[in-house]
Amino acid sequence: MQYRSLGRTGVQVSTLVLGAMNFGRIGNTTQEEATAIVGAALDAGINLIDTADAYSGGQSEEMVGKAIAGRRDDVVLATKATLPMGDERNHRGGSRRWLVTALDDSLRRLGVDHVDLYQMHRWDPTTSDEETLSALTDLQRAGKIRYFGSSTFPAYRIVQAQWTARERHLSRYVTEQPSYSILQRGIETHVLPATQEYGMGVLAWSPLASGWLSGAIRAGQEITTNRSGFMRQRYDISVPANQAKLEAVERLATVADEAGLSMIQLALGFVTAHPGVTSAIIGPRTADHLRSQLAAADTVLPTDVLDAIDAIVAPGVDLAPDEKHDTPPALLDPALRRR
Repeated sequence: MQYRSLGRTGVQVSTLVLGAMNFGRIGNTTQEEATAIVGAALDAGINLIDTADAYSGGQSEEMVGKAIAGRRDDVVLATKATLPMGDERNHRGGSRRWLVTALDDSLRRLGVDHVDLYQMHRWDPTTSDEETLSALTDLQRAGKIRYFGSSTFPAYRIVQAQWTARERHLSRYVTEQPSYSILQRGIETHVLPATQEYGMGVLAWSPLASGWLSGAIRAGQEITTNRSGFMRQRYDISVPANQAKLEAVERLATVADEAGLSMIQLALGFVTAHPGVTSAIIGPRTADHLRSQLAAADTVLPTDVLDAIDAIVAPGVDLAPDEKHDTPPALLDPALRRR
């Protein structure tokens, strides 16, 4: 396992992060399975575990908490807030009112008195940066969180939050968690230059592109991954973006074979090769998934392989731009761009 500094915090974290989104009903992973996955990951040298309150309605946090019992000091523990937790309109977002409650709820589910990294799962356009950063700064001073970060923020919001923190003398986001893979390279254009400018740690989620780069999806084969069962549109080959992904996967498979690598090694090695990326978040649903992903822990792609990848998916290009999660609200809601 390799380790890198998490931005400028001085905290050393593994280049592979254990993501716990699949723990619970999302991935049909039991507590026994989750505990085994966490134990194997820690034994292999992974020291950062990432979860969120919204994963299976808090079930993931509960399962992580039980799995790390007795090993808390070995773990850099990260969770997230802002996504809806029920139908109540104020049980979401980045307001002080909600974040204070949401963090206490997360700490209770995790069975800990603090988390090392508390992340805003999405940018909340209804709440000012000053409101959110002020609340997070107070929670940090209270000892309930050590650091805080953002997740899936567009570049201009990353810059705005950094400016607000400086101008208002508040603590700042020290990490960003964006979606990044060979098939979705858009963050190379604006997000990664911004995070590098501010010395932020970057924890990339979906490095296997929701299974497209796992080796389980190939031309001429029925797609039977767990996620394809409840996100059918993203795996429908009649959709042009999905056809483009499949064509890229076939070409990437040839690159991987010629380099003596698995598709997983190629995909994870690509993400961790970028100098602006700290770690890649893996989200195994089973122990077998974890073992196949741990095989990429020390993968370093040579220049010729990286060049071959660039020739298949150009730098800064998203093959499925409609799947991005950091699109400005005005592009999604016509009412916000019309008078």
